[in-house]
Amino acid sequence: MVVSAQQSSVLSFEQARHLVEDHALQLRPRGRELLGLLDAAGRILAEPIHADRDFPPFRRAARDGFAVRSADVQNLPATLEVVGEIRAGSAHIPELSPGQVVSIMTGAAAPDGADAIVMVEYTSRTGNCVQITKAVSAGENIVPAGSEARSRDKLLEAGTSLGYAEIAVAASVGRSRLLVHSKPRVAVLSTGDEVVDVDVPPGPNQIRNSNSYSLATQIQAAGGDPVILPIAPDEPARLRELLAEGLDADLLLIAGGVSMGKYDLVEQTLAELEAEFFFTGASIQPGKPIVFGRVPLSRAGAPAPHAPARQKYFFGLPGNPISTMVTFELFARPLIEALAGTMPRKLAFVYSKLKSAIKTKTGLKRFLPAIISGEFEQSDVELVRWQGSGDVSAAARANCFVVVPPDRERIEAGEWVPVLLR
Repeated sequence: MVVSAQQSSVLSFEQARHLVEDHALQLRPRGRELLGLLDAAGRILAEPIHADRDFPPFRRAARDGFAVRSADVQNLPATLEVVGEIRAGSAHIPELSPGQVVSIMTGAAAPDGADAIVMVEYTSRTGNCVQITKAVSAGENIVPAGSEARSRDKLLEAGTSLGYAEIAVAASVGRSRLLVHSKPRVAVLSTGDEVVDVDVPPGPNQIRNSNSYSLATQIQAAGGDPVILPIAPDEPARLRELLAEGLDADLLLIAGGVSMGKYDLVEQTLAELEAEFFFTGASIQPGKPIVFGRVPLSRAGAPAPHAPARQKYFFGLPGNPISTMVTFELFARPLIEALAGTMPRKLAFVYSKLKSAIKTKTGLKRFLPAIISGEFEQSDVELVRWQGSGDVSAAARANCFVVVPPDRERIEAGEWVPVLLR
């Protein structure tokens, strides 16, 4: 669905999120880089990773103890001859005969003739003999060769985010360099005569530009490369110039200028650039005036050499800081992740027990700043005190957002509530 700037298209949260996800599926990353293993951490894999041999490549001991023939330890206690020791990485692996055992360390190769490991806790050694007090079955405490992966099995898909576990997989198959997707360039444009840059003393009715820097940080966390543009004044010609500059990037995020005020010029100027508006609001709080659309490439400017897209997407984010932060996570992040090459994923909330009752109005799905605390399996969550979506210090105190359904006017203490983690 496409609407004009003059029309209002306010969707439910779920409708708006699914629409963004549908558009994200159409996007592809542009460009690839070959990086060293550690430099690739945090990036998005642009190639599949395959096993270069069976994993494990040998029958691996899963416990410290003694490698035995299970048939030798069915009548207990059993006293057997110790004929050697195998450490992890040992080159010489003795073969067992009936009545014999080998002392073995976790991670070592199990010897031929042994079909189980008796844990050291169930043994008592005297010289070259060991008494075993627990029976084992064939295969117990031995990881079979090739049970984790076979040679040439695909271990990692292209589009995987490279965290510590994925880096470990790449290292285990001998990959010292990895092909990753290039980071998308995401332009950030803050708007409004009331906004000044961080190193400019603000006037009595002005505020410093926190949105550009919070968004840039969120962009980096999502896998993008932020491009902070100059602040756009409430003046149509200069705003149009800066919007065109921002549309040279892979994605444009506009902070402010999208609500119903007389001087909120962003939607009007985008309409002059022949923008398509997919929605001009979502039934959420904070962040209801969120705008999502795209501009034809002929109006967005010539494409960069690495970005032959036919249109450029943009988000108009509300200017209040918490609204900006929340709408980025709910709507902008999926597009950035798609441009970065990440495999699509659905948004999932976690649950925590509410510490104090919440009373609010119905009609909007609310994402309220909160603190989740506790220890281990026991956690609870409580709203932070805040003075509305302009209270940036409340966002800094919070570590999550409690999600309140639009039909709930009151949620009692002790109820389990959905939580969006920061």
